[in-house]
Amino acid sequence: MNEIRIFLVDDHAVVRDGLNLLLNAQSDMIVIGEAAEGNEALLKIPKVNPDVVIMDLSMPNGRDGLPTTSELVQNFPDIKVLILSMHDDPDSLFRALRAGASGFLLKSSLGQELVTAIRQVHSGQAYLYPNAQKRVIEHVFHDTGEEYNDSFDLLSEREKEICSLVAKGYTNKETGELLNISPRTVETHKSKIMEKLKLTTRRDLVQFALKRGLLDN
Repeated sequence: MNEIRIFLVDDHAVVRDGLNLLLNAQSDMIVIGEAAEGNEALLKIPKVNPDVVIMDLSMPNGRDGLPTTSELVQNFPDIKVLILSMHDDPDSLFRALRAGASGFLLKSSLGQELVTAIRQVHSGQAYLYPNAQKRVIEHVFHDTGEEYNDSFDLLSEREKEICSLVAKGYTNKETGELLNISPRTVETHKSKIMEKLKLTTRRDLVQFALKRGLLDN
């Protein structure tokens, strides 16, 4: 039986060490690489081609898990991403699923649950911890009145800056001068922003920014 090739992304070395011990002890798994944040992961992952990436949701000292997952899934659709999070909240769950994650698991889960989750997403299925399953079912079958369509966290930090400035009425030239980049680069970022947020006009962008409170800063 071929081993499941796993890549770890977490900003805490002690967590990566613990996962290494747990996963390498499984007869059908092997950890082939690790990274401390998203940008490092995106550089290393194409070189080792893992089957499953274990992705920390929050990495304050680098690129976070959501935008990293989104870019990873878009560029390498065969790689499965399993999100690990400390927070049991619906907002994180639905944003992770929208980013393309195949599974979502709490860091407080027992080791055997993580092993099961890895095998499940590797086989092409989704994996959600029990409370998350309940929330997805409620979201599908009941009108809860809650909104989980906000893809703002999929934007890079530079894209967030440009999104705010453009919504406030700054031209490409003015935005470029403020951020020390060319107007052409601003336009490229704007196109990516509109695509990620699924918007079509500048008016849509302004309305989105207003809802997010970006015009208050």
